[in-house]
Amino acid sequence: MEDLLCVAVAVFQAWVFVVLFFIMLPAMFGLSLGVTGVYIQILVKILEWATIRIQRGRQDQPSVPVPLPTGIIERAGGSMEEEMGHLPRSEPLAVGEFALSDAMYFYKRGLESIVDDEVTQRFSSEELDSWNLLTRTNQNFRYISLRLTIIWGLGVFVRYCVLLPLRITLAIIGLSWLVIGTTVVGFLPESSAKNWLSELVHLTCYRICARGLSATIHYHNKENRPQKGGICVANHTTPIDVVILANDGCYAMVGQVHGGLLGVMQRSMVRSCPHVWFERSEMKDRHAVTSRLRAHIAAKTKLPILIFPEGTCINNTSVMMFKKGSFEIGGTIYPVAIKYNPRFGDAFWNSSKYNMVSYLLRMMTSWAIVVNVWYLPPMTIQDDEDAAQFANRVKSAIADQGGLLDLAWDGGLKRGKVKDSYKEEQQKMYSSIIVGKNGIDPPETCSDAPQDQ
Repeated sequence: MEDLLCVAVAVFQAWVFVVLFFIMLPAMFGLSLGVTGVYIQILVKILEWATIRIQRGRQDQPSVPVPLPTGIIERAGGSMEEEMGHLPRSEPLAVGEFALSDAMYFYKRGLESIVDDEVTQRFSSEELDSWNLLTRTNQNFRYISLRLTIIWGLGVFVRYCVLLPLRITLAIIGLSWLVIGTTVVGFLPESSAKNWLSELVHLTCYRICARGLSATIHYHNKENRPQKGGICVANHTTPIDVVILANDGCYAMVGQVHGGLLGVMQRSMVRSCPHVWFERSEMKDRHAVTSRLRAHIAAKTKLPILIFPEGTCINNTSVMMFKKGSFEIGGTIYPVAIKYNPRFGDAFWNSSKYNMVSYLLRMMTSWAIVVNVWYLPPMTIQDDEDAAQFANRVKSAIADQGGLLDLAWDGGLKRGKVKDSYKEEQQKMYSSIIVGKNGIDPPETCSDAPQDQ
């Protein structure tokens, strides 16, 4: 019994030594010992071997399932008028005459949306070209060969018995450091020293949490990093986006006041840093929110505000409509594009399917988080554009830099129904075609999806 106790104490001491000297201390100073890089390289080699093994298995075993293509429907891509012009007609139409066959266009588009909807598929996990040895798959690739099955089993052991305990330990340490550190710093009088200590505490916390996820983050164009008194806007895939961005600089968070453990963290954070938390009643008051945010950016000494204008998490393949409220505040906008590598783990949070605890468990049992972050040049609203047009311009820049699809649809469709304004837009477009045939100038229509606060 004494021998077992001695072994347990020795293991615990070794565990504390590894966590303290190989993870926490380097994280505090923003250093890397290269362990994560070597780990990622080993993973790449193993996944490449697994991909080759699966391809051989498909040749030897025709019954091995083949991944479905990401796009089922091949759409024409032309305008409504061009597609209607290709519809088969029994005889040419007179000027201004309505054709019943025009209904076939809407029938075709409706069936395409049912079979392969470009909106709802953005709220499910991104499809992978090959299996990444994780359990998130419908294909039983691990049963192709004995060697592949053994590798998969070893991977399960490493992820759940080695990485998971280590990551939970680091998460607890990081969050405890955040609460305790910000609370202590909050008692100091306002000064430059307090601001420096607050930023150090926040950076250390987020870096420890990032190490806990084996995160490998590649930052590009650092000369464009958000500056104080500005607004940082980024596409949104996961709550971990905050951790990823805050590893390279501090931000003022914006959000609703919560209770429980999250509320404790919010109250401790705001003591040392000017985060902007709103009560539930204030969130419904658009003018109150805007005035508080304007007051924050007016003080050029305060940290840049971090906002995700999509308002919900999208699955790392596209950027959806940016709410225009973030662009009505004024000031300089600093766009940031975030793109995760799905090969090492699915970073997308499907909040309608997983609660926060389940999602964090999935993240902590994935291989790693590999992500690219691009800082784009700062942008300001132009004289000839409104907030909605400015939001679309910023969104297009982020989508182009991150290699993401630029969609005009509202991310709120994840939980809500299609608004009548979307249907009315299609009706106006069709009516303009009919009226235009009769020699009358078509009415002006909005080419972009409606913008909301």
